[in-house]
Amino acid sequence: MYCIFVVLTVLLLLPNVAARQSKVGCYFKLKKSFHYYKDGDLIIGGMITRIPILNYQSLLAFVFAISEINRNPHLLPNITLGFHIADPCSDEERAVTGMIDILAGRESPVPNFHCGSLQKLVGVVDGISSKVTLLLAKMFGMYKIPQISYSTLDPILSDKVQFPTFYRTVPNDNFQCMAIVELLKHFSWTFVGLLLSEDDLGLMMSKKLIMELEEQQICVAFLQFIPIHYDTEKTKIHDVFRGLRSNTVNAVILYGDRKYILTFHLLLYNLDQYDILQKVWIISTQWDISNDLEYFFLNFKPFNGSLAFTLPKRTMPGFKDFLHEVNPDSHPNDILIEYIWFMLFECKWHAKRDDPEICMGKETIQNPEYEVFYNDTSMYSNSIYTAVYALAHALHMMYSEKIKKNQHVGNIKAWELNHFLKNLQFTTPNGEKLHFDENGDMYSKLDIMNWIVNPNDTLEGIRVGSFKHQGSSSSLIINESLIRWPTAFNQTPGSYCSETCTPGYRRAQRKGFPACCYDCISCPQGEISNRTDAEICFSCPDTEWANENQTKCTYKAIIYLSYGDALGISLTLLSGLFSLLTCSVMMIFIKHRNTPIVKANNRDLSYILLLSIKMCFLCILLFIGHPDHVTCILRQTVFAITFTICLSSILAKTVTVIIAFNATKPGSRIRNWMGSRVSISILVFCFLIQVTICAGWLGISPPFPYYNIEDEVGVIVVQCNEGSTFGFYSALGFLGLLALVSFIVAFFARNLPDVFNEAKFITFSMLVFCSVWISFIPAYLSTKGKYVVAVEIFAILASSLALLGCIFIPKCFIILVQPECNTVAFVKK
Repeated sequence: MYCIFVVLTVLLLLPNVAARQSKVGCYFKLKKSFHYYKDGDLIIGGMITRIPILNYQSLLAFVFAISEINRNPHLLPNITLGFHIADPCSDEERAVTGMIDILAGRESPVPNFHCGSLQKLVGVVDGISSKVTLLLAKMFGMYKIPQISYSTLDPILSDKVQFPTFYRTVPNDNFQCMAIVELLKHFSWTFVGLLLSEDDLGLMMSKKLIMELEEQQICVAFLQFIPIHYDTEKTKIHDVFRGLRSNTVNAVILYGDRKYILTFHLLLYNLDQYDILQKVWIISTQWDISNDLEYFFLNFKPFNGSLAFTLPKRTMPGFKDFLHEVNPDSHPNDILIEYIWFMLFECKWHAKRDDPEICMGKETIQNPEYEVFYNDTSMYSNSIYTAVYALAHALHMMYSEKIKKNQHVGNIKAWELNHFLKNLQFTTPNGEKLHFDENGDMYSKLDIMNWIVNPNDTLEGIRVGSFKHQGSSSSLIINESLIRWPTAFNQTPGSYCSETCTPGYRRAQRKGFPACCYDCISCPQGEISNRTDAEICFSCPDTEWANENQTKCTYKAIIYLSYGDALGISLTLLSGLFSLLTCSVMMIFIKHRNTPIVKANNRDLSYILLLSIKMCFLCILLFIGHPDHVTCILRQTVFAITFTICLSSILAKTVTVIIAFNATKPGSRIRNWMGSRVSISILVFCFLIQVTICAGWLGISPPFPYYNIEDEVGVIVVQCNEGSTFGFYSALGFLGLLALVSFIVAFFARNLPDVFNEAKFITFSMLVFCSVWISFIPAYLSTKGKYVVAVEIFAILASSLALLGCIFIPKCFIILVQPECNTVAFVKK
């Protein structure tokens, strides 16, 4: 079966192998494919691209892990691991060639040759290109050979139905998308651009990123796919530059397969020609800028200030010493080590003695840019190291179980290893505890690097944060003080279509623009927004109101006409002053009670009228202060009853004047009505009617305290609700009727020939009284808040003062100033 597969693969996929091998696709010309082989009891395959030079460290990490395991007496004792490394060079056809070589055990893909070598192969470690890894996963999956990728993040490979034997020592791209979105949220970047590779991965990740960004209300200003050939796709390149010219977009996400990095760099390298301002580039983990771009010898300035996600770098104990011991003699099967050696040390290992470039065997690093080769462990070196150890620990578990069950351990099948890899938990030599999750992925952490271009044009990476995810929770840690942004920004840049709407404002979408392009509109009066970029403003509870900035609800001020404010104090003083004035008038009348002017028109009614006027002045105290159930019931009923007594007394006095005048006529029967019987009857009758009205009002629906939140903005007015509107207006209506009748009767009696005729004074007093209350109605209806009560108090004071002033002050004037007019002799004239 395997041999048939080899034949079909060679016929379908390798017609141009020779041409491919001679291209500069692997960055230099090779006459044949690269292979590095070392025999052992079991073989671990490796598909590792070694160029550029710094990538060679990844191959050495693979060899170091194998050597370290073979020296470990506790891990796979009595078993020697070998390796077969092929360089796919990020090319599908070369990858297939290398895969067949690993399976067949030959450097050249010869179908059906040494098919039995497959029995030694227990697993394969690969990486670099997603497309290559995906191709290999399908092929190795046919044989259920475990495949562990050290760099590929393509999320489709997490599908265990399609790829049941695929594992990786890195998270998948869904995790990276989550990290990118969290980074954008951290800096409040809501308007970003996307530049992706023009391949299946770029298309898939564009959909994933856009979906994740839309969920977080982050808009995509432009989406461009970059072709792999920069020079032959000018139209698409110009489209990209047009998108980048948007000044409001300062953050651009660069996402693509490793083989696109040169195209991306050439694109960014030409930004100045298109008058495009500096941007903050957010770079995916597929690119190790310091490593990949080193080969091209291009300047790093376009990446200055960029943020890049990388796999965490971990130490490998003893690896640095291992690197120092590496030389072409220690790796004779590595056909490229002499080339690497020349690039690192600028000498030839196997040269003639008279060659000035001959290596002396004690070379030191002469090129400062390659110092990182020894002093820094790349993220892929550690990932490869972990992948080899994962296969070794799974093999150890399988051997241990076979020995425990007394099974034969000599015949190892690669497919048997998958069961142990899925349940594997192991500890690396550096003490790190690792395992594969249910999708075959490893690690839930990414580091965030800030790439800085130094004045000497060298690239420096500063770790400024990390992103972790476990279960349903994730955390992003950023140390902004360490970040050095591009020179165009003197502080943390923003990337948004519109300014952030501060609390107190809401967003209003601009028609024809993306969702994050909006205007900020102030919240309506009485509504608030308490967070940035609020979409709606909401109303405060009835008892609360928006503060001045409309950012929070505060309790409304409770107001009422109190004794503590100026208006309340003034009205209280007026009440007391007029009450004292009424008392003074009463004392004058009592002192001069036997004088004609006091006796005229019923002295007792005068006392009752003065007493009721005094009560009218004092009843306004019930209208001042915080209303409660008692005061609400008393204020209107006491006012209605006292004014009823006043008006009925005035009516009785007027009727008394008429009776007195007509009783003097000879033979008049009205003489029989002389005395206090009629006046008292009028007074009692009117009083009982008003009491009945008030009793019915209180019995049906009495007044009660009411918190008015509608009349005045931002305050609560405590006032009395009159309860039954019919009862309230009935009481006032009866008062109006009494006033009207008193006015009419007094008007017709004003010219009666009597020395002390009160009718004319009563007429004038009732005219003022009616004028006050008629003007009270529109004032009452148009006033709000505590001033409603003040208007009613003014009406009570004015009308009561009109009665006192018009009826009694003239008499007091005569009593005090013109006593000669207050005599019996003067009356009889």
